[in-house]
Amino acid sequence: IRVRPLTCTETRRGDRRVVHSLGDGTVHVSAARHGATFGFSAVFDSGASQEAVFEGSGMRRLVELAMDGFSCTVFAFGQTGSGKTYTLMGPLTQSETRPAAPGLLGLMQRSFACLLEQSRSRGSDLALSASYLEIYNEQVRDLLSPGPPCALPLRWSKTRGFYVENQLRVDFESLEAITDLLLQGSQRRRTSAHALNRHSSRSHALLTIHIHSRASITPTTWVPQPGACPSKQGTLCFVDLAGSERVKETGSSGELSVEANNINRSLLALGHCISLLAKPQGKRTHIPYRDSKLTRLLARSLGGSGVTLMVACISPSSRCLSETLSTLHYASRARRVTTRP
Repeated sequence: IRVRPLTCTETRRGDRRVVHSLGDGTVHVSAARHGATFGFSAVFDSGASQEAVFEGSGMRRLVELAMDGFSCTVFAFGQTGSGKTYTLMGPLTQSETRPAAPGLLGLMQRSFACLLEQSRSRGSDLALSASYLEIYNEQVRDLLSPGPPCALPLRWSKTRGFYVENQLRVDFESLEAITDLLLQGSQRRRTSAHALNRHSSRSHALLTIHIHSRASITPTTWVPQPGACPSKQGTLCFVDLAGSERVKETGSSGELSVEANNINRSLLALGHCISLLAKPQGKRTHIPYRDSKLTRLLARSLGGSGVTLMVACISPSSRCLSETLSTLHYASRARRVTTRP
């Protein structure tokens, strides 16, 4: 769980702080009628730095697992304006010509640096590539392909599961190259301003790093065994979910209202899948991954063979109490889901 600081607007308005970290991964929410306490793997209060979140969330271990051939996913979810994109990427004002200060870089850039550093220290022959897409109004669009983003078909196969057809993969070898790809794609992503957030993400974004490693070995040091394969293929996927929002609170109308309804519908489908996956194995019914394109693309990460980290971002403001409680209940269910990597 990550709790953002109160904003200047919330402070001027006189909003109370209703979320308090109690230490040891517990967080307390003071409500008018009764308080609620939740337990998680880690809680980062408003004073926590970007580096503290990277080190304390287990992100470094996730990078290592991806290099070892596992399918790893990082989610950021919560109410609109709760700090999801900042946690993953850092300040929204950064660009290729105006990079963010090193201390403000998010989980993505820190993971890229960690991945390249680990690659050098392990001495492995690594092939790295990236793909970046968004799901906007239930359409999957490539953020790296040249020209205006166009809808791509989502397919299913027995060997690959759900996948996006004709998605562009771009090779990279340096930190500058992958950071440029991230910023280029992010600038093409759909955002809008409304009453709760001046830079509200109107789409779910998925950046996937594909890692193909082959150990640097010589015939004198390695003798092939029957069935042995020295190469590994892992993925590291960062998912920046669009924020859940109440249309009445945001003052959205017209196209913005349609976008909000599509966002909420896909988040509801995601929550439904998580609720069913949180049930004991014997009591589980069919998991409806096909209810939205988001859940189809995340099927393997949610309840399959992947390793998944979920970062729930919340606001401490009394005005956001109901959304904060909703996010914490959502996260509590997600914590009970067990995958088999």
